Amino acid sequence: RDRPRRPLAAGGANPHLASRTFARCRRCIGGLGDMALTARKKIVKEKGQEPDEFEESVAQALFDLEATNNELKADLRDLFINSAKEVDVATGRKAIIIHVPYRLLKPFHKIQQRLVRELEKKFSGKDVVMVANRKIMRKPSSGISNARPRSRTLTAVHDAILEDLVYPTEIVGKRLRHKVDGSKVLKVYLNPKDRNTTEYKLDTFSSVYQKLTGKHVVFEFPLQD
Repeated sequence: RDRPRRPLAAGGANPHLASRTFARCRRCIGGLGDMALTARKKIVKEKGQEPDEFEESVAQALFDLEATNNELKADLRDLFINSAKEVDVATGRKAIIIHVPYRLLKPFHKIQQRLVRELEKKFSGKDVVMVANRKIMRKPSSGISNARPRSRTLTAVHDAILEDLVYPTEIVGKRLRHKVDGSKVLKVYLNPKDRNTTEYKLDTFSSVYQKLTGKHVVFEFPLQD
């Protein structure tokens, strides 16, 4: 004998099948929501601002590395960034500038070479640079020199950005050149031992530094005898 069929709901749908399908979809959507919220912990913007779509993609990449890369997992667990921006550089390439909290700069430096390498893979070979968030304080009107820490002066912050951009390569010299038209160009010399791993990024360093400070800098390796 034929088994009696369960009655169909209006429109011919099986209510039990529809209920199970809805439950599965709800779990899927909930899982995606939880993933997005978890990845969002990798970016904390100032003043409670919301990250844009590109920043969320960088945060997701950091979260994925924390979840899947055994070499980076432990070190990335307590790290997060403040912002990320994609910019054009002089050679027609694109670069990603990642700002990190100043207090987390040293922990980021600990894994920076491996982290940058993995991020550049995830973002199709775009150059990745990391810079600490620093505040520039105006010159005090009171005339009291100790009212402003030296590390908060314009010169000190711009010098620190230079160090951040090329890390872990060491800056071994600087020379300020005056052009005929009155403009100035700062030449920054990097440790030649890192030429093979850093030379392809020299144009990126120059472009990013100019975007961040408005100053033109040329990065070179000193000539060796």
